[in-house]
Amino acid sequence: MMIPFLCFLLYWGSNKVVIAGVLCCLVLLVITYTSSFLRNGTSLLPKDNTQTQEEWSRMDSNLDQTLNFGVRLEVPTCTPWKAPIIWEEMFDPKLYDQTHAKHSTSVALTVFAVGRYLEAYLNKFLTSAETFFMPGLPVTYYVFTDLPEQVPKVQLGPQRTLKVIVVEKHSRWQDISMMRMKTISETIESDIRHHSRYVFCFDVDQEFKGRFGSEALGKSVALLHAHYYKLPKDRFTYDRNFQSTAYMETGDFYYHAAIFGGVWENVKNLTDTCYMNIMKDKQSNVEALWHDESHLNKYFWLYKPSKLLSPEYCWDESIGDKSDISVTRLIWGPKDYGALRNKPN
Repeated sequence: MMIPFLCFLLYWGSNKVVIAGVLCCLVLLVITYTSSFLRNGTSLLPKDNTQTQEEWSRMDSNLDQTLNFGVRLEVPTCTPWKAPIIWEEMFDPKLYDQTHAKHSTSVALTVFAVGRYLEAYLNKFLTSAETFFMPGLPVTYYVFTDLPEQVPKVQLGPQRTLKVIVVEKHSRWQDISMMRMKTISETIESDIRHHSRYVFCFDVDQEFKGRFGSEALGKSVALLHAHYYKLPKDRFTYDRNFQSTAYMETGDFYYHAAIFGGVWENVKNLTDTCYMNIMKDKQSNVEALWHDESHLNKYFWLYKPSKLLSPEYCWDESIGDKSDISVTRLIWGPKDYGALRNKPN
């Protein structure tokens, strides 16, 4: 209160006195705010990304501590490095959803629909995602396609948006599969990181059938392959070519590249690493056995995921033994690779 009062008194003096008074006020203001800054440290500055990451990590950890690891005794519910494997009955969906809604969690979903895959799968994928993917949370769909004019007009719910990104059409489906890593990384850097905390990357030839909710969110998320999760490790189809950067002698699990996700920083690191190794292989005239999936398995062997999704989150209904599967959240679409991959548009 003293500063405005002194300035008011000086106003009635001569012009020189007025100028001196104004300068005096400015000096006092600078001293006041400098003193406050020194007392409070960086509290006057906006929070940095490190602190934000720690807060999100703490929230994920606190939620996962509520998981009931003993409710599904017939299946593994935890990895040797203490990462949860998510199965039905282990989690309270309301608790997860309410916590993420309170923290304004937003999710990006990326999907590639190139060539005939767009017509065959995209509409069903998007419409089913609107019903079952991350209910109640803001979601942005990123559809990568070479046929933007054919992307279906799906009725989106509140807090849901769709962005179409045009990509190059490759002559081989293997190149489409591998080059998606580069495209996802570039889109995270240019767009996703500014709007969404979490990113999930999907194959398009799938359909949501049940809740695929916020319990699946985590720092780094991998999916157990439905055809391999019960097999011994010596049956896992890792890349055995020592000339490839994807080469593995052994591993922890066999992961399915149809779904992977996490916070955007970790997904970008994954896609950058896989793309770099794919390009190294190309320079050596080498191609990994299962292309980007082989590189993804190598990545998760070196950098352990913080959460694993059970095959409930991506199930193939042609598998005869369904005894472990209480609910199918996402199912494989019918495959007609001869028509989808080999015939021209």
